[in-house]
Amino acid sequence: MTKIRRRDGRCPVSNLGMTRRSSLQNMEEIGRKHPIHLDVHDRRDAPIIVFLTGCTKDRKAILASWESHALLIDAWRAAKMWRVGRYVIMPDHIHLFCAPAESETQPLLQWVKYWKSSAARNWIKSADSPVWQRHFWDTQLRRSESYDQKWHYVVENPIRAGLVARSEDWSFQGELNELRR
Repeated sequence: MTKIRRRDGRCPVSNLGMTRRSSLQNMEEIGRKHPIHLDVHDRRDAPIIVFLTGCTKDRKAILASWESHALLIDAWRAAKMWRVGRYVIMPDHIHLFCAPAESETQPLLQWVKYWKSSAARNWIKSADSPVWQRHFWDTQLRRSESYDQKWHYVVENPIRAGLVARSEDWSFQGELNELRR
């Protein structure tokens, strides 16, 4: 499988902004080998919305197909403790926005493990195993951040990667639930 890289050598995952190696070096410099997953914070006057990025193992370009798209939607719908809002499926990573389905819900880490495991068990080609990197990147949107502004940046990913000329031409995106901000 081909690894997707930007022309400038940086990782195509937009919220990292650096190569995977330099990202890991920076985490090791601060005593971390993996991304930290902070608890989501309930703000009485604003809903909880989390921006999440998950990558395939070894950045295999196996996600951008109708079969994997349908499989991921099924896995997200089966993982009922969190709701997926808008999402973009790139060849080797996923960006999505999600929110707890109820006020008392399971931790984000458990929810992500559940749908990744579900998708991997039902994966189209067994030769693609393992499908996912173990870790993922997540950020809770702050009060001042706009869900629509973040979405606009994310939906432009296929254009920046040179996959389409217009974002609406990228087939592997959508919105499963309307998340209010």
